[in-house]
Amino acid sequence: MFNFIENLKKLQRSFLTPFDVYFDFGTTNTRIAIKDRGVVLRQPTVIGLNTKTKEYIFFGNEAKKIIGKTPDFIQIIHPIVNSIISNFDAQLVLIEYLFSKSVKIYLNNFRLLKPFLRAIAAVPYSATEIEKKAVEEVLFKLNFSSVFLIEKPVANAAGVSGDILSHHPILIVDLGGGLIEAAIISGGGIVSEKTLRTAGEGFGQILANYLYLKHGIILGDATCDLVKTSLLNFQNEEKIMTVRGKSLETGLPKSIRLKSSEIKEALFTSMTQIIDIIKELMEIAQPEIVDEIYTQGVVLTGGLANVKGIETFIAKEIKIKVNIATNPSDVTINGIINIGKNQDQLSKLTISPI
Repeated sequence: MFNFIENLKKLQRSFLTPFDVYFDFGTTNTRIAIKDRGVVLRQPTVIGLNTKTKEYIFFGNEAKKIIGKTPDFIQIIHPIVNSIISNFDAQLVLIEYLFSKSVKIYLNNFRLLKPFLRAIAAVPYSATEIEKKAVEEVLFKLNFSSVFLIEKPVANAAGVSGDILSHHPILIVDLGGGLIEAAIISGGGIVSEKTLRTAGEGFGQILANYLYLKHGIILGDATCDLVKTSLLNFQNEEKIMTVRGKSLETGLPKSIRLKSSEIKEALFTSMTQIIDIIKELMEIAQPEIVDEIYTQGVVLTGGLANVKGIETFIAKEIKIKVNIATNPSDVTINGIINIGKNQDQLSKLTISPI
């Protein structure tokens, strides 16, 4: 009898306590985390469609591995472009699959009473009301009872700062795959923000165009991504890599040797644009904000923050100390987790109902 009552109490607590799931819908990767368990999934935001049968048959890691190697009837879809849902149906199918592989395993522990499901997700500051609504709709279709949206710069600030609601300004530059967002955050809100749509994913296309014009070689997306991650650095470390593609002249296989200096040359204009938006933010900021940022420095997050020496390169140009966040690729999802842990913070930082 005593055991039955104890089990009933545990069941009631599980039902009354929200089961929080956190989402970072990135252009390059999707991350899902669960309250008290941390990140439970990281997979590419890619899905493969069989156009003959109209069925989605490849998801995440599996879909990414076959990019550029599929027959005509297999369409590879990137449902998130510039951190915004561009293909609603594909995104819904992908997130349902990823959700089933990560979260449903834990939900199976609740056999008698299903818990109150809450979703907390980050959206770009520049997202329109319709784009935010699309994120809400995707999550509601996963049977969440409530959905909270957090502006991504705020989530990033929560991922690197202990007290997001304090009035100590912080300038964060998110070097993501779909968007590059630079923002000054203070008191839990965004003071000013600048966005670039030429981000990590776009760098691959810029690199492909550069090598096409300079070396007369056609490279696929996967090869360009490998070249970028292997050679790009700002430590004056000259690496050399042999890559194979298709000759522009003959259409036959062609090999070339690439240097790090060439990759920097190809992406120099894009890097200059990043520096420019940081300077613009500093120019429009109040003197008190500039003073604190000068003291604390700029913080880099996102996948591109992993490029060696990038903080030194940017610091040299803006004349301010630049720091790289701990585990920069996971800053957004960690920030959402931190916000979700505190109901008071969650209420204050959530975007108003759409």
